[in-house]
Amino acid sequence: MSDIARPAPELSIIVVSYGTRALTLACLESVERETRDLAHEMLVVDNASPDGSAAAIAARFSGIRLWAEKTNLGFAAACNLAAAAAQGKYLLFLNPDAEVKDRAIEHLVAFAKRRPEAGIWGGRTLYADGTLNPMSCYRRETLWSLFCRASGLATLFRRSPLFHAHTYAGWIRDSEREVDIVTGGFLLIAREAWQRLGGFAPEFFMYGEDVDLCLRARALGYRPRFTPEATIVHHGGGARKDDATKLVQVLTARTLIIRKHFPRGTQGLALALLAFVPWVGRFSGTLFPRSTWRQVWQRRGQWRTGQY
Repeated sequence: MSDIARPAPELSIIVVSYGTRALTLACLESVERETRDLAHEMLVVDNASPDGSAAAIAARFSGIRLWAEKTNLGFAAACNLAAAAAQGKYLLFLNPDAEVKDRAIEHLVAFAKRRPEAGIWGGRTLYADGTLNPMSCYRRETLWSLFCRASGLATLFRRSPLFHAHTYAGWIRDSEREVDIVTGGFLLIAREAWQRLGGFAPEFFMYGEDVDLCLRARALGYRPRFTPEATIVHHGGGARKDDATKLVQVLTARTLIIRKHFPRGTQGLALALLAFVPWVGRFSGTLFPRSTWRQVWQRRGQWRTGQY
């Protein structure tokens, strides 16, 4: 009896893992549980996890397409690897420490069909305790937002739509709207848009690839949108890295964004303002200890070059 070819799935779900075995397994189980009425495929790239993630995933999920890499490719390159083999009309990038709730993926795809002009779609993210995580979407960086961070105004007035504008402060993510950036941890994109954009830019090893993708998409006429109908929980606590290294990677990505997307005449000022951000943290001790910010400043030769 000959095999009957299965139709291509409507959705390809891409997860990149590194050192998050228990969380990744829970994430994939939540996808199985909450995505029963949508034809989809699962593609997982394990970036050389030291905790046996790849073997555990292979043992638990026989139907998943798994890449067990020998080296850490970084997030953007790993996503591009899986996306090149994906067959769905839509691609969903999902963090390995996410938990899908209440058919969130199905709701997000339905939203995409209602608003096809957006090209990129995102949903609401909660912390593990059920409170809102505002970083499911955010505004693009501007000289004003950089000034507010560099001066400490964003820290002092975290709920102010004026001084903390980059997080859409004052909006509790309870309504549909167009947004500048959809975070890469729960980002749905049409295959056509992905192919036009050429995927994530490979120069982003970690962080910033979602910002770059959305800004390039907007330049082509797409208008990313957010819906509160699709909700996931972001558990955090994934692969551990020291806080200073994480901050260095974040600042490296922001340096790259400034050099790629700010008007040439404003890049110098933008980079100078960015350089003040660790100083604000160093003296205020907010979010991270002063000692962490001190280490970040000592490593400025790394992140100010835009090289990971």
